[in-house]
Amino acid sequence: MKTSAPGRACGIATVLLSLLAVLHTSTPQKNDIDIYSLTVDSRVSSRFAHTVVTSRVVNKANVVQEATFQVELPKRAFITNFSMIIDGVTYPGNIKEKAAAQEQYSTAVARGESAGLIKATGRKMEQFQVSVNVAPSAKVTFELVYEELLKRRLEVYELLLKVQPQQLVKHLQMDIHIFEPQGISFLETESTFMTNELADALTISRNKTKAHIRFKPTLSQQKSPGQEDTVLNGNFIIRYDVNRTLSGGSIQIENGYFVHYFAPEGLPTIPKNVIFVIDKSGSMLGRKIQQTREALIKILDDLSPRDQFNLISFSGDATQWKPLLVPASAEDVNQARRYVAGIQAQGGTNINDAMLMAVQLLSNANRQELLPAGSVSLIILLTDGDPTVGETNPARIQKNVQEAIAGQYSLFCLGFGFDVSYAFLEKMALDNGGLARRIYEDSDSALQLQDFYQEVANPLLTAVTFEYPSNAVEDVSQDNFRLLFKGSEIVVAGKLQDQSPDVLSAKVRGHLHMQNITFQTEIRVAEKEEEFRSPKYIFHSFMERLWAYLTIQQLLEKMILASDAEKQALETRALNLSLQYSFVTPLTSMVVTKPEGEERSEVAEKPVETENKRKYFHLAGPSGKAPGNPGRIGPQGPVHSPSHHLTYHGVRDLLLPDMLLAPSTPDEVDLRIKARVPAIPSDTMTHRHQERKPSGSSADTSQPAKTDSPPAPIQAPPVILTLPGQSVNPLCVDIKHSQGPMNLLSDPDQGVEVTGQYETEKAQFSWIEVTFKNPQLQVHASPEHVVVTRNRRNSAYKWKEMLFSVTPGLNMTMDKAGLLLLSSPDKVTIGLLPWDGPGEGLRLLLRDTDRFSSHVGGTLGQFYQGVLWGPPAAADDSRRTLSVQGRDYSATRLLKLDYQEGSPGTEISCWSVEL
Repeated sequence: MKTSAPGRACGIATVLLSLLAVLHTSTPQKNDIDIYSLTVDSRVSSRFAHTVVTSRVVNKANVVQEATFQVELPKRAFITNFSMIIDGVTYPGNIKEKAAAQEQYSTAVARGESAGLIKATGRKMEQFQVSVNVAPSAKVTFELVYEELLKRRLEVYELLLKVQPQQLVKHLQMDIHIFEPQGISFLETESTFMTNELADALTISRNKTKAHIRFKPTLSQQKSPGQEDTVLNGNFIIRYDVNRTLSGGSIQIENGYFVHYFAPEGLPTIPKNVIFVIDKSGSMLGRKIQQTREALIKILDDLSPRDQFNLISFSGDATQWKPLLVPASAEDVNQARRYVAGIQAQGGTNINDAMLMAVQLLSNANRQELLPAGSVSLIILLTDGDPTVGETNPARIQKNVQEAIAGQYSLFCLGFGFDVSYAFLEKMALDNGGLARRIYEDSDSALQLQDFYQEVANPLLTAVTFEYPSNAVEDVSQDNFRLLFKGSEIVVAGKLQDQSPDVLSAKVRGHLHMQNITFQTEIRVAEKEEEFRSPKYIFHSFMERLWAYLTIQQLLEKMILASDAEKQALETRALNLSLQYSFVTPLTSMVVTKPEGEERSEVAEKPVETENKRKYFHLAGPSGKAPGNPGRIGPQGPVHSPSHHLTYHGVRDLLLPDMLLAPSTPDEVDLRIKARVPAIPSDTMTHRHQERKPSGSSADTSQPAKTDSPPAPIQAPPVILTLPGQSVNPLCVDIKHSQGPMNLLSDPDQGVEVTGQYETEKAQFSWIEVTFKNPQLQVHASPEHVVVTRNRRNSAYKWKEMLFSVTPGLNMTMDKAGLLLLSSPDKVTIGLLPWDGPGEGLRLLLRDTDRFSSHVGGTLGQFYQGVLWGPPAAADDSRRTLSVQGRDYSATRLLKLDYQEGSPGTEISCWSVEL
């Protein structure tokens, strides 16, 4: 670690970026490192995203400061370029073969310099970092370029930008350009920081094939109300899809290369035979087995009646639920739910016997002709540890399973947490036509399991092959695939030969449920090339890079399965392509040169998923000691003398409590700009605690209740209804009798239904669910979090985290008080709130209720069908009778807490009725 000169004050400003691009800084000292410009320019050309992140900083101090540029980018992305411009001199990053870069790194370590080569992986991100000293008044420009082919998952492509500058930036701008020749069918945006005022800085323009999303807030828009710090702190997400037909897909051509996208619409789902193999060893005890049970119960509910299934649970021994596969009838699914609910964790881990038992079940059924003709057979393994009982050698288990399956079935392996060898599961899955996925120990683990199942729940085609004329194309990427699932997409790319015909034809063959099918398409090469010549903002010659990117990814996957002899040839080709197209891949590294007086070079390497084994986020120099890492985990320690280092590593294990329920999103990149400042003594810190007390209440709710104390504080009712045209007090509804889920309201004309589970003992809703028909969307609220389901995709959000989502036909917003509003210009606004005042629990509120149709119904909806109020009782004007659809209810005027504006609430007079 290099030490600064004596007496030299030194702070650190850090910039973190993303395509999903994050702008983030720790609170910087005034007049020190200032980020005066921060831009993200992402050009998505036919799914291929080319992103440039540029940060310009100036040192406003009269001493040398260290500026650190840090980038978190998607795991599937490849860095292609990096440069620093200091005093007009450009210092580039050079991509070399990993061995050569390692030699340069080792030389630096031998000299005692901190070259900063750190490896780790993250849940969705990998991190790049480089630091440089900045003289007083000097300026530095950092620029990073990376590329990625966006993957279609559950019917959408997704880009995520994290916006967290933590200081005001004079010029802050993000531009996303999307060009899709097939036509954009769906586009939505979502953010976790947007307010109605800040939304003015967001502009979205779109036509049939193009979209431009720009976020350019002014300094005044960035400011928090009444303060000088920034309000920007959160995610910005763009989701989209393209138009599709029942055809051979879309072939696009640019600059001598072609790409073929295949995801036909309208195909029927193939029935499946699925066996769930569930680890119930002792290490699954507690939250993991609970989340597994929860996810399995929901997955069982999603099985099609045409499917067959069985369950195997294993620890030291393996046990099958039924002797044979059973149809997914309502009766059998209910029995399976009860079996799953009773699974308990204990014992060792016998993966070998459990897997062979699953294969034997399918093979026996196949021999007895019990598997429907044309059906697809899947095995889904979930385990959280390495084998400890029976056969424990991973290579022999892989061999046993591959020989038993013999290419007949597809295996999908889910590794729960980091105590399992991901490399072992990945190879076993790829050997058998499936894939592996890590399930992270997190509060959304059950949703991760459900989402994975949804990705493989609907097979459409088997044995998919692509055929092109041999005299037209060459160097074609992988052209045969075992399965195509609904909501996904197959991509094939290649080169056009120099003397290629004017018309390019393609055939795609596959097997449907009971028949073979062939899709044939022809395109005119010259006409297709014109599509990419006109748009000015498109990244030209992108298709050649797309082909190289796709080919490298597939070569890296083939290397996992290859023999030693085959592996060398695959590695050589992947390395040559990586160097030719300047991609930082697992086979290459980037060497960054720096000015005189500092370490002259640093090395960045792309991490590998299988290297990640409980590596919690840390930075370690050659000495093995971890330097300070401000603004990341916990309180910041004392500031050390600056080290100059470059790192490129993932942060999968970096799961802060307030990040656990961020939407499960696609791969993301994070741009942050942080400043390291001297640690603040703890006694100078101020901690604000807000006491919640009902307005006007004489009771001190912070004191424990006593038997001789006055009556309990005024409570908030479960539901407050403001009836149309009502000029008197609102209606407060107390639910005294409830069994099972309640139909709270439904309006077929509005296309909305609200259900809920009310616990009378606790006097609160355990969950409330809102379902919309157009757009097809479901919002499930529990006291823990909110889960939004669209197109079988689940996104989880923590209460009191900002949310601003604009979807065609529906807006969703959540403020810091936790008020979630679901609104549309012509629909009733439905609100959900995690009330934490007296009478705590979920609350429902309704606005714009005059938009209900005459067909509204339900326990609460009935009150919008014309309420008839009787006159006040003669002896007591606080009592009245109201009639709804021929039924009379007694109403009493009482004081209640109005929860609709959030805690602590205000006292209101309302007519209280009991249901």
